[in-house]
Formats: sequence, structure tokens, C-alpha cells
Amino acid sequence: MPKTILITGSTDGIGLETARMLVSAGHHVLLHGRNPAKLEQAEKTLSTLPDGGRVESYVADLSRMAEVEALAKVVAEKHARLDVLINNAGVYGAPDPVTQDGLDVRFAVNAIAPYLLTQRLLPLLGASGRVINLSSAAQSPVDPKALAGQVSLPDGAAYAQSKLALTMWSRSLAMSLKDGGPAIVAVNPGSMLGTKMVKQALGAAGGDIRIGAEILRRAALADEFAGASGQYFDNDTGRFASPHPDALDARKSEEIVRVIEAVLAETAQ
Repeated sequence: MPKTILITGSTDGIGLETARMLVSAGHHVLLHGRNPAKLEQAEKTLSTLPDGGRVESYVADLSRMAEVEALAKVVAEKHARLDVLINNAGVYGAPDPVTQDGLDVRFAVNAIAPYLLTQRLLPLLGASGRVINLSSAAQSPVDPKALAGQVSLPDGAAYAQSKLALTMWSRSLAMSLKDGGPAIVAVNPGSMLGTKMVKQALGAAGGDIRIGAEILRRAALADEFAGASGQYFDNDTGRFASPHPDALDARKSEEIVRVIEAVLAETAQ
């Protein structure tokens, strides 16, 4: 049975390749991007796949929390049900790392926006849905002040901390929802894949992005992930594994959630 799947950051890289796999299998895919031209091209390309599923697209800049709210609202207006949310969009570096909301763009896009989007779409996902969060092998202890936009960090540090923040709230939210919400799983799609991020950060061509897309396809559809809420899948080892120890610390994870909630309360004013 075709599923309805929203993939953020799906105009290129792993997101676009995941969308291609899912559309080719007949699923209804909701594309997202912040560049209207790239989004239009992606929708046009995927819509021509033989025997493919339906495709629609949504424009939003996930560094702006008001646009995240608007994205969730329009998706909810058009769909009574969402089977899978793949929070794929990510940022490593930017010419201006401070967003209009006064946040570090890495924390905003990689951790805070996915949290907000997930919270807003929970009613559509229900207990049978799935949230797949794009984590990373790069995880380092989170400075709450950096998460709140009060401290500036270099690209690598901000990226690694934002990915741990994402992994921490994934587990924390999964534990709080228990059987009443969707399965929430953090996934490292694979290190050194040929994404824009790897090319930007390391100047390396990287490996086949289909490796990352395939694990996202599995996470969205395969039975092995249905009962894995709160877990972390490491595609470098090909198995569920332990994330950074901080993600297993309930107290630290709850603190990260509190900071994110405080940030969102402030940006909503």
C-alpha cells in the first residue's frame, strides 16, 4: 500500500535520491526545499518516473521557525495522514551563520527545525507513523548556550553538536511518547558519502549517496524499524548501535529539549 512520506531537504543529495527510490516504488512523496527553482526541477524529474507515485512540493527555509510553522500548517491542511517524516535537511557551513531568529544556522536547521516540524505533525503521524532523523557519526557534547544562539562555534563543532542535539531529542521524545506516538529513529546514513556537505567540509568527492538513500528507504518502510523507536542506527556498521553517551542520559537529553522549547517560545513572540 502506498505511503505518504515527507522528506525535508529533498532537492539534491541523499534526500533527492531517497525521494527517487520511494517515488519509483509507488509512494506519494512530499518534497521540500528552500530554493523554488531547484524544487520545481526535482518535482518535474520525479514526476516523469515510469509507474511512479505522486509527487508534490513545498517551499520553506528551515532556518526560520515561522516558515517551519507555515510548512507544518500547509501539510496538515492538505493531508489528514502522514505515514513517514524524514528530517533530512542539514547545514554544515554558511556565509552568515546567524539566522533571522538570532540562532546558529546549524542548530536551527539540523536540530531545532526538525523538532518543531515533528511536534506539529505528530497528529498526522499517529502511533503507526515513523520519524526518521538524519544524525551523523560526528556527535559531540552540546553547549546549551550555543544551541540557544548565545555562543558562536566553528563549523565543525556546531555541526557535531547539532547532530547530537538531534539524536538526544529523538530518544527523549520517543521515550515520552512511548506507544502513543510514531516510531522516532535517529540514523547515521553513512560517513563520507558524496553530499554537498562532505564536499564543502572536507573537499572530498565522497562515496555513493545511494548508500545513504537506501538506509533511509529501509528506515521508512522496513519492519525492522517499526519497533525501534528511540534507537540509533549506525549505517557505518550496518546495525543499531549506541550513540554518544549523552544521548543515553535522560537528564541531559531533557535539558536539551527544555532549551529547544525555550528557543521556540522566544522565536514565536
